[in-house]
Order: sequence, then structure tokens, then C-alpha cells
Amino acid sequence: MQIPAPGAHQCVIGVAIALPSHYAAQVRAVREAAGDPLAEVVPPHITLLPPTAVDVDSLDEVKRHLRNVAAGTSPFEVRLDEVGTFRPVSRVVYLGLRSGAEECDRLQVRVRDRRGPLARSLSFPFHPHVTLAHEVAEDGLDTAARKGADLTMNFTVTELHLYRHRSRPAGHGDSQCPASEGGWDVVAAFAFGGSLASGAADVSVEGTAPVAPATPTTPVVSV
Repeated sequence: MQIPAPGAHQCVIGVAIALPSHYAAQVRAVREAAGDPLAEVVPPHITLLPPTAVDVDSLDEVKRHLRNVAAGTSPFEVRLDEVGTFRPVSRVVYLGLRSGAEECDRLQVRVRDRRGPLARSLSFPFHPHVTLAHEVAEDGLDTAARKGADLTMNFTVTELHLYRHRSRPAGHGDSQCPASEGGWDVVAAFAFGGSLASGAADVSVEGTAPVAPATPTTPVVSV
């Protein structure tokens, strides 16, 4: 996963669908078995917007935009049970969607609406998935593929999440961009139907991923 370097008055955000906590624990266990150092850093998720640097002052506008996107979205079912890989382009093993991919695609297009604050292009075609291993040795990728074959996940998506990376520009002390490096925090959860979710009670929220306005990053592939 590539994290863009934020400017002096920027922070890095991402938008994703968080996994229910029991499924998130299964994904972490696979990543740990594969020797993936991001197992405890990146919360298991389906990326809708890759890591993106935005102006800190634009965060309120970003939240309004995501609230409007959520307001026009109906809950949908997701089933993940197909192990895939981006090798040799990228050393990634993932769990793909058997159902719900079209809904995720429509949702990410609306998140990146060219008229909104998160407009951006992607370096690779959007491919919704949950990462099981990222940039580890080949035997680790094989382990992730083997263990991932035993996973089946079914759940209803009812909200999307805005994440913020725990980093800040050198010499910049804005409290909205914490100084600690390496993880992700949930800024807000937006319930489908338009309300701001009070707190994602059954999702894993400690760590994941999302664009510097109009600056492509690595494949949506992989966080």
C-alpha cells in the first residue's frame, strides 16, 4: 500500500466498507499467518477510495459529500468466497466478491464523483476485494491463498466509513492529523439512508486504506 505524502496543510484519508468484527478477525489471522506486517495496522475492508491526500480544511466538505452519497444508497448484500491474486503485477492475495461487486462499483464511482471533493482517477480498474496478504514473500502469499480458500463471508452493507491515516506533514501540528505513524482511524461512519452512523458497533476500525485530489496511487489493489 502506498500512502501519499501529505502537504503542509493536508492529511491522508480513505473511504471503505469495514468488515463485521468476526470476519475482520479471520482476515487478520490469515494476514498474520502469511507474515504480513500490516495485519494489525490495516483494518480489514473493501476499498472505495484509495489513500488520498486532502486539505485539512476540506474535511467538513468531504463529510457532507459522503453523507449525501450514503443518503442515496440502499443496503446491499456482499458475499466473499473467491481467492484471487494480482501476481505478477503486485504481490497481493485477496478474497474476491461473488456478489455485491456491482453495488460496490456504483458506490465508489459516486464517492469519486468528478463534481465532488474526492474526484480522482484510478491507476488500475476498480476491483473490489479484501486483502489477505500484501507484498510478502511468495511462500507467505501461498499461505494466504491456502487459508483464504476456507473463508466465506456474507453480510449486509449498511454504511461506509471515512478513515484518516495517523501521519502528519513534518512541522505541522494540526490536531486533525495525528502525529503517530502507521495506522488508520475511523473519522466517521455514514449510514445508508442519510444519517451519520453513531458508531459502527460491529465493525473493525483499527487500521486501512483510501487520493490526493487527482493524484493516482497504486492499484486500488491493496490495502
